[in-house]
Amino acid sequence: MPSLAGRHFVKMNGLGNEILVLDLRDDPAEVTPAAARALARPGVLPFDQAMLLYPPRGGEAAASVRILNSDGSESGACGNGTRCIAALEAARTGDMHPVFESAAGRLDCTVHPDGSVSVDMGVPHFGWREIPLASDVGATEAVRMPGYDLLGPASFVSMGNPHAVFFVPMADAVDVAATGAALEHDPLFPERANISFAEMLAPDHILLHVWERGAGRTRACGTAACATAVAAARTGRAGRRVRVTLPGGDLTIAWREADGHVVMTGPVAHDFSGVLTPAMLADAA
Repeated sequence: MPSLAGRHFVKMNGLGNEILVLDLRDDPAEVTPAAARALARPGVLPFDQAMLLYPPRGGEAAASVRILNSDGSESGACGNGTRCIAALEAARTGDMHPVFESAAGRLDCTVHPDGSVSVDMGVPHFGWREIPLASDVGATEAVRMPGYDLLGPASFVSMGNPHAVFFVPMADAVDVAATGAALEHDPLFPERANISFAEMLAPDHILLHVWERGAGRTRACGTAACATAVAAARTGRAGRRVRVTLPGGDLTIAWREADGHVVMTGPVAHDFSGVLTPAMLADAA
């Protein structure tokens, strides 16, 4: 298997959600969970998600994308990361509407003249097997979780990865790290879950803090923003278009009525580029 040492990387962020991009289309190489953990170490290349680009399986897509969290686990979707790779592809080819393949399905992107990027994140899923949950809990839009009564009911959504959304009176008052870490590993979630704490500031404005499965507390999570917007609409708290404010900034989420797809729009930023070295990959075996 070809080595990762000597490969070019790009470090980007979507609202502070730290994204590492490795374009492996010309010479594919495996990125193991151990390699991801080695790169994510403090002082090396800390990231929340790594977006790994491989040759597309179909003719229309620019690339097939594999997504790894900083702990080496795999993710089915990453909205902020998808915006980052869409911006890179547009800059590289001039195609302002790149398409990517992912474990969550097709990702249609639009890079706007102001530099913001929209991603069609597909259709949310609500069935307990689709999310997935360990058992049938009935209606998934409002479920009481034992031991977490003070948070109120959770709304469960899959956006290609599992999400539990709690609507709370004051999102800033929640101990996101402690509560999120415990809930991520709750037995109800066989594949763990992303945990969101949302506060309705207005019918079209949500304040959100997120504990991401496999990455911990992050400044932004695109799929969580999508899941929260959908949950707010399902429970009558909001309409189908909202602004979601995360610690890193704002995303606009639109849940289209025509086809049920969720479209996320927000900014991206380039941090720096470089080349992977053997030292960066130390202890990756």
